Amino acid sequence: MITVDSAAGLKEQLAKSRQGGKRVGFVPTMGNLHAGHIHLMQEARQQAQVTVASIYVNPLQFAPNEDFDSYPRTPGHDKVALLAAGVNVVFIPTETVMYPRGRSAQTVIEVPGLSEDLCGAFRPGHFRGVTTVIHRLLTLVAPDVAIFGKKDYQQLMLIRLMVADLGIPVEIVGVDTVREPDGLALSSRNSYLSASERRTAPQLYETLCSLRDRVRRHGGLTREAEAAAVESLKSHGFRPDYVSVRRQSDLAVPQPEDRQLVALAAARIGRTRLIDNVEFELK
Repeated sequence: MITVDSAAGLKEQLAKSRQGGKRVGFVPTMGNLHAGHIHLMQEARQQAQVTVASIYVNPLQFAPNEDFDSYPRTPGHDKVALLAAGVNVVFIPTETVMYPRGRSAQTVIEVPGLSEDLCGAFRPGHFRGVTTVIHRLLTLVAPDVAIFGKKDYQQLMLIRLMVADLGIPVEIVGVDTVREPDGLALSSRNSYLSASERRTAPQLYETLCSLRDRVRRHGGLTREAEAAAVESLKSHGFRPDYVSVRRQSDLAVPQPEDRQLVALAAARIGRTRLIDNVEFELK
């Protein structure tokens, strides 16, 4: 495994692979890797002959009152995990490499509409930071395929839209969420949970599963089902940002004829904001 920290070094390493006609797979991360990330690396290895992972905690996607400074950074652990996962190249850029003219002067990429919905309504500017950094990373790595987890469902959708709109020649692959045995979706921010909060946290997934089952039983009564899910989360000590049933293909509000749906939620418990989703189909 080779570690590089510059755009030139990355280009040099990948040029060698491309000369041999090898397909390049890419997994962008913010580090503090867990089994969910490793699953993405394994998927990348199935999709390509060369796997590249990046580690970069992107300041553009954090609001001033969010956890950029305290976000867990574990570079030593991450390198060991990536080596064990069979990653070929690890790209660990500095902010100067990512944003040569500085954050304030950086050209930004924004997908209108969906960026302001759901999580975007509660984290203004967050998705602008996400699409900007992913565009920058895709430009630097120029992979054939890039792998993203479905836990960040809205993010995955926005990246797909950005790639299609800008004609970026990369295949975007979404991978199912990896969960703890009790159903909690793996996340770096789970480390913020206290012992009692950790016991309660799986209720988010359980609530989404109950919402899914209720919508399946009653068809179009999604608003009532969403409201019941919000109250259920509150009763367990969560502070919900939203619970919503949407169409899988574009996260629009579903119409009566839609059958491929996804239930999404974001809720806070203690100081931790958790997100999760459940895909399902109406018969």
